[in-house]
Amino acid sequence: MKKLLALCAGIALLCVGCAKKSADRAPAIALFITGIIADSPAYAHLAAGTAAAVDEYNAAIADEKQHATLYVMEAGTNQAEWASKLTALAASGAYDVIISSNPALPELVAPICQQFADVKFILFDASAEGNPQLYTVSYDKRDQAYISGYMAGLFSRTHKVGLIAAQEYPIMNTVLYPYFAKGAADAVPGTTADFRVVGNWYDAAKGAEIARAMHDANIDVILPICGGASQGVIATAREKGMHIVWFDENGFEKAPGVIISCCMTKHEFAAQETTRAYLAGETPWGTVRSVGLREGYLSYFDDNPAYIETVPQDIREKMAALVAALRDGELTLPQRLDD
Repeated sequence: MKKLLALCAGIALLCVGCAKKSADRAPAIALFITGIIADSPAYAHLAAGTAAAVDEYNAAIADEKQHATLYVMEAGTNQAEWASKLTALAASGAYDVIISSNPALPELVAPICQQFADVKFILFDASAEGNPQLYTVSYDKRDQAYISGYMAGLFSRTHKVGLIAAQEYPIMNTVLYPYFAKGAADAVPGTTADFRVVGNWYDAAKGAEIARAMHDANIDVILPICGGASQGVIATAREKGMHIVWFDENGFEKAPGVIISCCMTKHEFAAQETTRAYLAGETPWGTVRSVGLREGYLSYFDDNPAYIETVPQDIREKMAALVAALRDGELTLPQRLDD
Protein backbone atom coordinates (compact mmCIF):
# COMPACT_ATOMS: atom_id res chain seq x y z
CA MET A 1 0.00 0.00 0.00
CA LYS A 2 2.81 2.47 0.89
CA LYS A 3 4.48 1.78 -2.46
CA LEU A 4 1.20 2.41 -4.27
CA LEU A 5 0.63 5.71 -2.44
CA ALA A 6 4.14 6.82 -3.30
CA LEU A 7 3.56 5.85 -6.93
CA CYS A 8 0.29 7.80 -7.09
CA ALA A 9 1.91 10.84 -5.51
CA GLY A 10 4.76 10.71 -8.00
CA ILE A 11 2.41 10.37 -10.95
CA ALA A 12 0.33 13.27 -9.70
CA LEU A 13 3.39 15.51 -9.62
CA LEU A 14 4.05 14.78 -13.27
CA CYS A 15 0.78 16.46 -14.18
CA VAL A 16 0.89 19.58 -12.05
CA GLY A 17 1.93 21.60 -15.06
CA CYS A 18 -0.36 19.93 -17.59
CA ALA A 19 -1.26 22.24 -20.45
CA LYS A 20 -4.61 22.76 -22.07
CA LYS A 21 -5.57 20.08 -24.54
CA SER A 22 -4.08 20.19 -28.02
CA ALA A 23 -4.61 17.92 -30.96
CA ASP A 24 -1.10 16.47 -30.98
CA ARG A 25 -0.42 16.06 -27.29
CA ALA A 26 0.14 12.77 -25.52
CA PRO A 27 -2.78 11.08 -23.72
CA ALA A 28 -3.65 12.72 -20.41
CA ILE A 29 -5.66 10.75 -17.85
CA ALA A 30 -7.14 11.84 -14.52
CA LEU A 31 -8.00 9.20 -11.94
CA PHE A 32 -10.71 10.49 -9.60
CA ILE A 33 -10.82 8.51 -6.35
CA THR A 34 -14.18 8.91 -4.60
CA GLY A 35 -12.62 8.50 -1.20
CA ILE A 36 -9.09 7.91 0.10
CA ILE A 37 -6.85 5.22 -1.35
CA ALA A 38 -5.42 4.17 2.00
CA ASP A 39 -8.90 3.49 3.37
CA SER A 40 -10.16 1.36 0.49
CA PRO A 41 -8.62 -1.78 -1.05
CA ALA A 42 -10.89 -1.34 -4.07
CA TYR A 43 -9.54 2.14 -4.81
CA ALA A 44 -5.97 1.00 -4.23
CA HIS A 45 -6.48 -1.71 -6.85
CA LEU A 46 -8.14 0.76 -9.23
CA ALA A 47 -5.14 3.08 -8.94
CA ALA A 48 -2.62 0.26 -9.34
CA GLY A 49 -4.32 -1.14 -12.45
CA THR A 50 -4.62 2.25 -14.14
CA ALA A 51 -1.00 3.11 -13.38
CA ALA A 52 0.17 -0.27 -14.67
CA ALA A 53 -1.58 0.29 -18.02
CA VAL A 54 -0.01 3.75 -18.35
CA ASP A 55 3.44 2.36 -17.53
CA GLU A 56 2.93 -0.42 -20.07
CA TYR A 57 1.88 2.10 -22.75
CA ASN A 58 4.83 4.38 -22.06
CA ALA A 59 7.34 1.52 -22.08
CA ALA A 60 6.49 0.89 -25.73
CA ILE A 61 7.08 4.52 -26.80
CA ALA A 62 10.63 5.81 -27.22
CA ASP A 63 9.71 9.51 -27.38
CA GLU A 64 9.07 10.62 -23.81
CA LYS A 65 7.16 13.65 -25.08
CA GLN A 66 4.48 11.23 -26.28
CA HIS A 67 4.22 9.39 -22.96
CA ALA A 68 0.80 9.27 -21.37
CA THR A 69 0.42 11.13 -18.08
CA LEU A 70 -1.72 10.19 -15.11
CA TYR A 71 -2.99 12.51 -12.39
CA VAL A 72 -4.52 10.94 -9.27
CA MET A 73 -7.01 12.95 -7.19
CA GLU A 74 -8.31 11.65 -3.88
CA ALA A 75 -11.66 13.43 -3.62
CA GLY A 76 -12.37 12.42 -0.04
CA THR A 77 -15.43 10.86 1.54
CA ASN A 78 -17.78 13.87 1.37
CA GLN A 79 -19.98 12.94 -1.58
CA ALA A 80 -21.45 16.46 -1.70
CA GLU A 81 -18.08 17.71 -2.97
CA TRP A 82 -17.58 15.18 -5.76
CA ALA A 83 -19.60 16.97 -8.44
CA SER A 84 -17.76 20.27 -8.03
CA LYS A 85 -14.37 18.54 -8.01
CA LEU A 86 -15.24 16.54 -11.13
CA THR A 87 -16.46 19.71 -12.83
CA ALA A 88 -13.17 21.42 -12.01
CA LEU A 89 -11.20 18.54 -13.53
CA ALA A 90 -13.27 18.67 -16.71
CA ALA A 91 -13.12 22.47 -16.91
CA SER A 92 -9.32 22.48 -16.67
CA GLY A 93 -9.13 21.03 -20.17
CA ALA A 94 -6.03 19.16 -19.06
CA TYR A 95 -7.40 15.63 -19.37
CA ASP A 96 -8.81 13.59 -22.23
CA VAL A 97 -10.51 11.10 -19.95
CA ILE A 98 -11.47 10.96 -16.28
CA ILE A 99 -11.49 7.48 -14.76
CA SER A 100 -13.37 6.77 -11.53
CA SER A 101 -15.43 4.19 -9.66
CA ASN A 102 -18.72 4.55 -7.83
CA PRO A 103 -22.34 3.60 -8.60
CA ALA A 104 -23.47 7.21 -8.05
CA LEU A 105 -21.19 8.72 -10.68
CA PRO A 106 -23.22 8.32 -13.92
CA GLU A 107 -25.82 10.73 -12.56
CA LEU A 108 -23.13 13.16 -11.43
CA VAL A 109 -21.20 13.21 -14.70
CA ALA A 110 -24.20 13.50 -17.05
CA PRO A 111 -24.50 17.32 -16.71
CA ILE A 112 -20.70 17.65 -16.83
CA CYS A 113 -20.68 15.87 -20.19
CA GLN A 114 -23.19 18.41 -21.48
CA GLN A 115 -20.96 21.28 -20.35
CA PHE A 116 -17.68 19.87 -21.67
CA ALA A 117 -18.04 17.95 -24.91
CA ASP A 118 -14.33 17.10 -25.23
CA VAL A 119 -13.89 15.20 -21.99
CA LYS A 120 -14.80 11.55 -21.60
CA PHE A 121 -15.42 9.38 -18.55
CA ILE A 122 -14.68 5.73 -17.79
CA LEU A 123 -16.57 4.62 -14.68
CA PHE A 124 -16.18 1.32 -12.84
CA ASP A 125 -18.76 -0.24 -10.54
CA ALA A 126 -21.39 1.77 -12.43
CA SER A 127 -23.87 1.29 -15.23
CA ALA A 128 -25.09 3.70 -17.91
CA GLU A 129 -25.73 3.43 -21.65
CA GLY A 130 -26.27 5.79 -24.53
CA ASN A 131 -23.90 8.63 -23.58
CA PRO A 132 -21.12 8.85 -26.21
CA GLN A 133 -18.78 10.46 -23.68
CA LEU A 134 -19.20 7.67 -21.14
CA TYR A 135 -18.14 4.02 -20.80
CA THR A 136 -19.05 2.00 -17.72
CA VAL A 137 -17.95 -1.32 -16.27
CA SER A 138 -20.53 -2.91 -13.97
CA TYR A 139 -19.54 -5.59 -11.47
CA ASP A 140 -22.12 -8.21 -10.57
CA LYS A 141 -21.83 -8.00 -6.78
CA ARG A 142 -24.53 -10.62 -6.13
CA ASP A 143 -22.09 -13.54 -6.20
CA GLN A 144 -19.56 -11.73 -4.03
CA ALA A 145 -22.10 -10.82 -1.35
CA TYR A 146 -23.74 -14.26 -1.47
CA ILE A 147 -20.41 -16.10 -1.13
CA SER A 148 -19.45 -13.92 1.85
CA GLY A 149 -22.81 -14.54 3.50
CA TYR A 150 -22.62 -18.28 2.86
CA MET A 151 -19.22 -18.45 4.52
CA ALA A 152 -20.44 -16.40 7.48
CA GLY A 153 -23.44 -18.69 7.87
CA LEU A 154 -21.36 -21.86 7.78
CA PHE A 155 -18.85 -20.55 10.31
CA SER A 156 -21.24 -18.91 12.77
CA ARG A 157 -21.93 -20.85 15.95
CA THR A 158 -24.73 -18.54 17.08
CA HIS A 159 -26.48 -18.49 13.68
CA LYS A 160 -26.36 -14.69 13.84
CA VAL A 161 -24.16 -12.71 11.45
CA GLY A 162 -23.88 -9.03 10.65
CA LEU A 163 -22.90 -6.49 8.00
CA ILE A 164 -21.43 -3.14 9.03
CA ALA A 165 -21.70 -0.58 6.21
CA ALA A 166 -20.12 2.86 5.99
CA GLN A 167 -23.29 4.31 4.49
CA GLU A 168 -26.53 3.28 2.89
CA TYR A 169 -26.58 3.55 -0.90
CA PRO A 170 -28.53 1.75 -3.65
CA ILE A 171 -26.19 -1.19 -4.25
CA MET A 172 -25.75 -1.69 -0.50
CA ASN A 173 -29.49 -1.75 0.13
CA THR A 174 -30.55 -3.77 -2.92
CA VAL A 175 -27.58 -6.09 -3.52
CA LEU A 176 -24.84 -6.30 -0.91
CA TYR A 177 -26.87 -6.70 2.26
CA PRO A 178 -29.79 -8.72 0.80
CA TYR A 179 -27.55 -11.26 -0.95
CA PHE A 180 -25.24 -11.48 2.08
CA ALA A 181 -28.28 -12.26 4.23
CA LYS A 182 -29.56 -14.81 1.69
CA GLY A 183 -26.18 -16.55 1.55
CA ALA A 184 -26.07 -16.89 5.33
CA ALA A 185 -29.61 -18.25 5.51
CA ASP A 186 -29.04 -20.66 2.62
CA ALA A 187 -25.87 -21.99 4.25
CA VAL A 188 -27.62 -22.77 7.54
CA PRO A 189 -31.40 -22.29 7.57
CA GLY A 190 -32.51 -20.02 10.37
CA THR A 191 -29.36 -17.87 10.32
CA THR A 192 -30.21 -14.17 10.59
CA ALA A 193 -28.21 -11.17 9.36
CA ASP A 194 -28.10 -7.84 11.19
CA PHE A 195 -27.32 -4.57 9.39
CA ARG A 196 -25.81 -1.44 10.93
CA VAL A 197 -24.30 1.78 9.54
CA VAL A 198 -21.25 3.77 10.64
CA GLY A 199 -22.28 6.99 8.88
CA ASN A 200 -18.92 7.58 7.16
CA TRP A 201 -15.94 5.73 5.69
CA TYR A 202 -13.29 6.56 8.27
CA ASP A 203 -14.49 6.37 11.90
CA ALA A 204 -12.65 3.36 13.35
CA ALA A 205 -13.93 4.13 16.86
CA LYS A 206 -17.52 3.98 15.65
CA GLY A 207 -16.77 0.76 13.76
CA ALA A 208 -15.42 -0.78 16.96
CA GLU A 209 -18.46 0.42 18.91
CA ILE A 210 -20.90 -1.12 16.44
CA ALA A 211 -18.97 -4.39 16.42
CA ARG A 212 -19.16 -4.52 20.24
CA ALA A 213 -22.91 -3.94 20.06
CA MET A 214 -23.18 -6.81 17.58
CA HIS A 215 -21.18 -9.03 19.93
CA ASP A 216 -23.56 -8.14 22.73
CA ALA A 217 -26.41 -9.21 20.40
CA ASN A 218 -24.75 -12.64 20.06
CA ILE A 219 -23.47 -12.01 16.52
CA ASP A 220 -20.16 -13.78 15.94
CA VAL A 221 -19.30 -13.23 12.25
CA ILE A 222 -19.22 -9.78 10.60
CA LEU A 223 -18.79 -8.48 7.06
CA PRO A 224 -17.39 -4.91 7.26
CA ILE A 225 -17.79 -2.71 4.18
CA CYS A 226 -16.86 0.57 5.81
CA GLY A 227 -13.43 1.73 4.64
CA GLY A 228 -11.16 2.92 7.43
CA ALA A 229 -13.82 2.11 10.02
CA SER A 230 -13.08 -1.57 9.33
CA GLN A 231 -9.96 -1.26 11.46
CA GLY A 232 -12.16 -0.73 14.51
CA VAL A 233 -14.22 -3.77 13.56
CA ILE A 234 -11.06 -5.87 13.37
CA ALA A 235 -9.90 -4.64 16.77
CA THR A 236 -13.20 -5.58 18.40
CA ALA A 237 -13.26 -8.95 16.66
CA ARG A 238 -9.82 -9.75 18.09
CA GLU A 239 -10.90 -8.63 21.53
CA LYS A 240 -14.20 -10.50 21.58
CA GLY A 241 -13.25 -13.67 19.71
CA MET A 242 -15.44 -12.81 16.71
CA HIS A 243 -14.64 -13.54 13.07
CA ILE A 244 -14.71 -11.49 9.89
CA VAL A 245 -15.44 -12.19 6.24
CA TRP A 246 -13.45 -9.68 4.20
CA PHE A 247 -14.52 -7.89 1.03
CA ASP A 248 -12.54 -6.60 -1.98
CA GLU A 249 -9.07 -7.68 -0.92
CA ASN A 250 -6.93 -10.69 -0.11
CA GLY A 251 -6.64 -9.42 3.45
CA PHE A 252 -5.87 -12.46 5.57
CA GLU A 253 -2.63 -10.86 6.77
CA LYS A 254 -4.58 -8.03 8.40
CA ALA A 255 -5.86 -10.37 11.09
CA PRO A 256 -4.82 -14.02 10.74
CA GLY A 257 -7.22 -16.30 12.57
CA VAL A 258 -9.83 -13.53 12.74
CA ILE A 259 -10.47 -13.03 9.03
CA ILE A 260 -11.86 -16.34 7.78
CA SER A 261 -12.47 -15.58 4.10
CA CYS A 262 -11.64 -13.03 1.43
CA CYS A 263 -13.66 -12.46 -1.72
CA MET A 264 -12.48 -9.80 -4.14
CA THR A 265 -13.66 -8.18 -7.33
CA LYS A 266 -10.63 -7.85 -9.60
CA HIS A 267 -10.57 -4.05 -9.78
CA GLU A 268 -6.89 -3.95 -10.67
CA PHE A 269 -7.28 -6.37 -13.57
CA ALA A 270 -10.37 -4.55 -14.86
CA ALA A 271 -8.71 -1.14 -14.55
CA GLN A 272 -5.55 -2.23 -16.36
CA GLU A 273 -7.50 -3.97 -19.11
CA THR A 274 -9.88 -1.04 -19.62
CA THR A 275 -7.18 1.66 -19.50
CA ARG A 276 -5.09 -0.36 -21.95
CA ALA A 277 -8.05 -0.45 -24.34
CA TYR A 278 -8.55 3.31 -23.96
CA LEU A 279 -4.91 4.06 -24.78
CA ALA A 280 -5.24 1.83 -27.86
CA GLY A 281 -8.32 3.76 -28.99
CA GLU A 282 -10.61 0.77 -28.49
CA THR A 283 -13.10 2.03 -25.87
CA PRO A 284 -16.73 1.29 -26.88
CA TRP A 285 -18.16 4.64 -25.79
CA GLY A 286 -21.82 4.77 -24.89
CA THR A 287 -21.94 1.18 -23.65
CA VAL A 288 -21.79 -0.75 -20.39
CA ARG A 289 -19.88 -3.98 -19.80
CA SER A 290 -21.20 -6.29 -17.08
CA VAL A 291 -18.70 -8.73 -15.54
CA GLY A 292 -18.64 -11.09 -12.59
CA LEU A 293 -17.52 -14.49 -11.35
CA ARG A 294 -18.24 -16.35 -14.59
CA GLU A 295 -16.16 -13.84 -16.58
CA GLY A 296 -13.20 -14.22 -14.21
CA TYR A 297 -13.58 -10.91 -12.40
CA LEU A 298 -14.13 -12.32 -8.93
CA SER A 299 -11.67 -14.23 -6.75
CA TYR A 300 -12.35 -16.34 -3.68
CA PHE A 301 -9.00 -16.95 -1.98
CA ASP A 302 -9.12 -20.58 -0.88
CA ASP A 303 -5.38 -21.29 -1.03
CA ASN A 304 -4.15 -18.83 1.60
CA PRO A 305 -2.42 -20.61 4.52
CA ALA A 306 -4.43 -18.57 7.05
CA TYR A 307 -7.66 -19.74 5.41
CA ILE A 308 -6.57 -23.37 5.48
CA GLU A 309 -5.39 -23.15 9.09
CA THR A 310 -8.47 -21.33 10.42
CA VAL A 311 -11.36 -22.84 8.50
CA PRO A 312 -12.27 -26.52 9.04
CA GLN A 313 -11.94 -28.78 6.02
CA ASP A 314 -15.64 -29.57 5.76
CA ILE A 315 -16.46 -25.85 5.47
CA ARG A 316 -13.68 -25.32 2.92
CA GLU A 317 -15.10 -28.14 0.83
CA LYS A 318 -18.59 -26.66 0.96
CA MET A 319 -17.26 -23.26 -0.07
CA ALA A 320 -15.28 -24.75 -2.94
CA ALA A 321 -18.41 -26.50 -4.19
CA LEU A 322 -20.44 -23.28 -3.93
CA VAL A 323 -17.91 -21.15 -5.82
CA ALA A 324 -17.61 -23.80 -8.54
CA ALA A 325 -21.39 -24.03 -8.90
CA LEU A 326 -21.73 -20.25 -9.28
CA ARG A 327 -18.78 -20.01 -11.66
CA ASP A 328 -19.93 -22.88 -13.88
CA GLY A 329 -23.57 -21.82 -13.97
CA GLU A 330 -24.89 -24.81 -12.03
CA LEU A 331 -26.25 -22.32 -9.48
CA THR A 332 -27.71 -19.02 -10.65
CA LEU A 333 -28.78 -16.36 -8.20
CA PRO A 334 -32.01 -14.44 -8.83
CA GLN A 335 -31.61 -11.08 -10.49
CA ARG A 336 -33.23 -9.40 -7.51
CA LEU A 337 -34.56 -10.35 -4.12
CA ASP A 338 -38.02 -9.36 -2.98
CA ASP A 339 -38.16 -7.01 -0.03
